Amino acid sequence: MVERSKKPSAIPVSPIAPTPQVSISDDNSRVIATLPTGDRVEVLLYGATVISWRSGNGEENLFLSDKAHLDGSKPVRGGIPVVFPLFGAPTSGHETAKLPQHGFARNSRWEYLGKSSSESSSIPGIGGDSSVKLDFGLSEGIISETASGAWPHKFGLTYSITLSKGELGTSLAVSNTESNAWDFQILFHTYLKIDDISKVSITGLESTSYLDKVVSGGPKEASAAQKPITFSGETDRVYTKVDKTITILESDEPRFEVKRDALGDVVVWNPWTEKAKGMADFGPADGWRNMVCVEAGSVGQWMTLEGGDTWEGGQTIKAL
Repeated sequence: MVERSKKPSAIPVSPIAPTPQVSISDDNSRVIATLPTGDRVEVLLYGATVISWRSGNGEENLFLSDKAHLDGSKPVRGGIPVVFPLFGAPTSGHETAKLPQHGFARNSRWEYLGKSSSESSSIPGIGGDSSVKLDFGLSEGIISETASGAWPHKFGLTYSITLSKGELGTSLAVSNTESNAWDFQILFHTYLKIDDISKVSITGLESTSYLDKVVSGGPKEASAAQKPITFSGETDRVYTKVDKTITILESDEPRFEVKRDALGDVVVWNPWTEKAKGMADFGPADGWRNMVCVEAGSVGQWMTLEGGDTWEGGQTIKAL
């Protein structure tokens, strides 16, 4: 046998880069996604409600009541409930008049449609995919008979939840699959977790007028405050035609940033002491100190969707 003086060198084998991991719970009630960075999101199929979003360092970014019902018996108190096709209490005489408050999306079981991830990582020092998108669907064929009877329209909702390093995106595509037009509103009822509401301020809304829902005598229009929002009591405000990025600060340090796409309104809510006491599914009793709702949506007026058309809108929340 003739020996070669120069043997071919071995072909180097690159290690397999880590990729996002997606799993479904044993009881088929929730979907969990985790990035190689440690960022994690958990979604309850009931309402397609995000009930947990953790940063790579393990810090939880969303408030979830310790009395929240996670068994599908009622909408979840906390996380990010999806509000559709109406915001608030139904209006007499409107086509949504027979629906419950905030509609049916948050108390319907959604279908998990699957996942997709980015092709390559942009995260320094970590290979693999840098984000993962989970898609969920809801249509007239899978909502309850009560809901379809109260709102007898044909529709399709595709809800996409995108987890990236330090960020969570939620977007909704609303399709009218019938020939007639119908009205709707949409809102992401986001409960952000903070340490102390008395040390929280919110910027980006200073120059925007709002509907104050807790003022004496009932909801009233209020002029722009021209200063950041701070909290010293129950707060429930609807800001319309908002055109700036929203920043939530705690002790003057930025904690969250909220960017919106096609969602011109922002609701800011904290129940404070007495209102929290009146909610059977709110806990702990002083949990209002550790949460603030900053809710991106389109709720200032009705949007009309023509037959065959699709509307899309969303938000991206960055943990700072």
